[in-house]
Amino acid sequence: MPEMKFLKKIGLEPFILLIFASIVLAYAAPQIGIDREPISIGDIANWGVSAIFFFYGLRLERAELKEGLVNARLHLLVHFSTFVIFPVAMICAMKFFGAAQTEGSVYYLWIGSFFLATLPSTVSSSVVMVSIAKGNMPAAIFNASVSSLMGVFITPLWMTLYLEKIDGAHGLGEVVFKLVMQVIIPVCAGILLNPKFGALARAHKRGLRIFDQSIILAIIYTSFCDSFYKKMFAGFPLDTLAVLALSMAALFAFVYGAVYAICALMKFNRKDTITALFCGSKKSLVHGSVMAKVLFDNPAIIGVVLLPTMIYHAMQLIIVSAIAEKMGRKEEK
Repeated sequence: MPEMKFLKKIGLEPFILLIFASIVLAYAAPQIGIDREPISIGDIANWGVSAIFFFYGLRLERAELKEGLVNARLHLLVHFSTFVIFPVAMICAMKFFGAAQTEGSVYYLWIGSFFLATLPSTVSSSVVMVSIAKGNMPAAIFNASVSSLMGVFITPLWMTLYLEKIDGAHGLGEVVFKLVMQVIIPVCAGILLNPKFGALARAHKRGLRIFDQSIILAIIYTSFCDSFYKKMFAGFPLDTLAVLALSMAALFAFVYGAVYAICALMKFNRKDTITALFCGSKKSLVHGSVMAKVLFDNPAIIGVVLLPTMIYHAMQLIIVSAIAEKMGRKEEK
């Protein structure tokens, strides 16, 4: 369909539109996501989190990881950007703007912005964008995959700075327990079964991607149902959302510019620079959605906390798609 091709060209994939649709549905009918009868969508989402990580371990391609190991400088830069530059930049912003003095939903937006900053890079879209821009594909696959595994440990570690101060957040002991049960054990089980069933899982990559997206939509829908039902957005001014969107754009521009400057200082070639820029400036909505379920006990808070990640995710797809297309065309000339 011409309409769908146009939307993909500007970075608005059907999944992004479904996210917005699920939020609208949650606003119109929050009771559906809260009710536990006849079925609980929230419980399905909880089980789905473990399934996502199990299938991630199952389809992990070891050969591609080994191939990508050779470029240590590039890998260090990508993970330094993802897990150090992002969080430190956000901590500085929170100190400068007095985030600790805010309260209610505005405070949770600050927490959500920091949560975004601690997340790993995306997997599929990073690799796709690097491919379009004619960057270093093996390194992109390696970095995206390793970033996801590192995020399982690093995201909760960074979040311990604020979890104790948040009502509706799990304590550290409970976070570790849920992390082990919902994330680490499923990932390890998938990796152990990878030699036997990995090829089968990779053959059904499209179906598993649809499953991942369905669980994410369930998490987002139920979280926003709780948020709307408990009036977490009551009195939420539109200018706050506008400032949030501008802040996410500024965060992207800052990190993208910082990574570009470091690439120039380290004299990276064109392909490695593209990979560093795209893998080092992106954040994963998949991991954001599932890790929020692990870290926060109150679904109403999850809806607010995930808002910066959803805005950043949509924005990064649109901006990076345009940049990748331009870089790809330039290379072809």
